[in-house]
Amino acid sequence: MNGVRPTATGRDAGAARPVALLLPGQGSQHLRMAAGLMAAEPVFAEAMDEALTALTDLGGPGGVGTGLREDWLGTRDPAVMDHVTRSQPLLFAVDYALGRLVLGWGVRPVALLGHSIGEVAAAVLAGVFTLRDAAAMVHDRVVRLADAPPGGMVAVAATREEVAPFLTGGVVVGAVNAVRQTVLAGLDEPLRTVTAALADAGFVLQRVPASTAFHSPALAPAMSGAGERIAALPVGEPRIPVLSGYTARFLTPAEAKDPAFWARQPVAPVLFWPALDALLAERDLVLVEAGPGQGLSQLARRHPAVRSGRCAIVPLLPARPGTAEDDVTAVRAAAEALRRLAPVPAVRAV
Repeated sequence: MNGVRPTATGRDAGAARPVALLLPGQGSQHLRMAAGLMAAEPVFAEAMDEALTALTDLGGPGGVGTGLREDWLGTRDPAVMDHVTRSQPLLFAVDYALGRLVLGWGVRPVALLGHSIGEVAAAVLAGVFTLRDAAAMVHDRVVRLADAPPGGMVAVAATREEVAPFLTGGVVVGAVNAVRQTVLAGLDEPLRTVTAALADAGFVLQRVPASTAFHSPALAPAMSGAGERIAALPVGEPRIPVLSGYTARFLTPAEAKDPAFWARQPVAPVLFWPALDALLAERDLVLVEAGPGQGLSQLARRHPAVRSGRCAIVPLLPARPGTAEDDVTAVRAAAEALRRLAPVPAVRAV
């Protein structure tokens, strides 16, 4: 393992714990996310190539997949990466490829928890959709949302109850990420009005990198009819349990086969914290964040099960964008940490 220091947090491996994967969504994207693994991790590179090919083959020349790989590897403009036509398909591809990398180490997760588009990647890893069918769903979703009116998302250091009196003009709670991290979503003008009022009231706010009002009713017109497209896709039952970030329950076979369940995801709020709470309620786990950044790891560190040391966290990638060497160092440290923390025979040497 090249002497790399592990990055896990939580108690050390006296008793081995099973693994659950966390797959992040909108807001975690950044320039060249995970690109440093392409030359160093063949399993990741193969899976990423498969995902990008599936996304690029859809829609023909000029479609949303055109130039996707080039923008991932070459663009220097963060605004490009934050647009729905780039953030959503690339996050799906990176989450999927990192999940495949962990599975390639011999890890057999007992659960998958995705945030927003991360739930679609989780569905592929679990066998609900094939990669190509999920790519078709992502492509259809992106085409629909590309023409949605300008909007955004803002994280507020407050509870749902604290922000409720300020919500107006169609601005809604788009995600519950932690007890005191609530994400608001809405169209640009009303979102500015609401966030200004919250700032005046003394709340701490941070803009989420997004130019679309994800997880708000503002996207309902764009998603109208999406279920019909999804209904044409073959669906399997989850081979790995998927804890849905939209229901905070494990995905049932009936939900997996319901086109409306998938079609309403861009409109419905993400309940990440209630889902995480449900995941950690019954067993001690090693939580592996299989996606860019460490946003979900930072949220999970607030949970009592992690603070007490019952559960551990292993992020695969650095907390902030860096060099290719930083990506490789981080993923190899994660593999070493999993070899200590996960059940035998969990992780083969990297």
